[in-house]
Amino acid sequence: MPFYYFWDPTYILVIIGLILSLWASSRVKSTYAKYSRVRSMSGMTGADAAARILHAAGIYDVQIQHVSGNLTDHYDPRNKTLNLSDSVYGSPSVAAVGVAAHECGHAIQDAKSYAPLKIRGAFVPVANLGSGLSMPLILIGLIFGVNSQWAILVDIGIILFSLAVLFQLITLPVEFNASRRAIQMVESTGILSGDEVDGTKKVLSAAALTYVASAAAAMLSLLRLILLFGGRNRD
Repeated sequence: MPFYYFWDPTYILVIIGLILSLWASSRVKSTYAKYSRVRSMSGMTGADAAARILHAAGIYDVQIQHVSGNLTDHYDPRNKTLNLSDSVYGSPSVAAVGVAAHECGHAIQDAKSYAPLKIRGAFVPVANLGSGLSMPLILIGLIFGVNSQWAILVDIGIILFSLAVLFQLITLPVEFNASRRAIQMVESTGILSGDEVDGTKKVLSAAALTYVASAAAAMLSLLRLILLFGGRNRD
């Protein structure tokens, strides 16, 4: 296998992506930690807030569940469950309410057949295929030589990786929209007010950075693959 695959100047793109991801992760953890110590004046827990928001939106067929882990919160449209983690489900903090409201935003998207959410859901199998097969195919192609008939595997691998990157980009408007809906709902329902809303905005903005950083890192990795192999001669 060529040595340049292990180290070459384009690795700076991977390093930049890694730095962005680490910075975003650190930012969301520190922001969440800060506002997890701020108790909401309403005293509502994440689960309480989720129930009020869903009912205010006319949604009664979504089950709120407690799941283990930290910031493992997610909405599953397949079985209509809103899953809240240990640090959110029973916590009355501004951070917990904000995260729960964000997941409610996804439930509202689902109820309203929000197009980007539907597109992302349909794209999941394709993205999983791309992320799972792209690197093995590229490595096999490199082992047998990028200037041989095996080079087609490298091309296919890059195409599959680009599908995984596309999924990251599709995710961005879905997450931003869910956060906007969350802020609107915590204000309109009176769950949070004043500085509490500002705190929730900061938590959700920090969380959004992780999606942006992840998408940027994936795009940089794709650019590196294209620079290395996309324009090579095929004999």
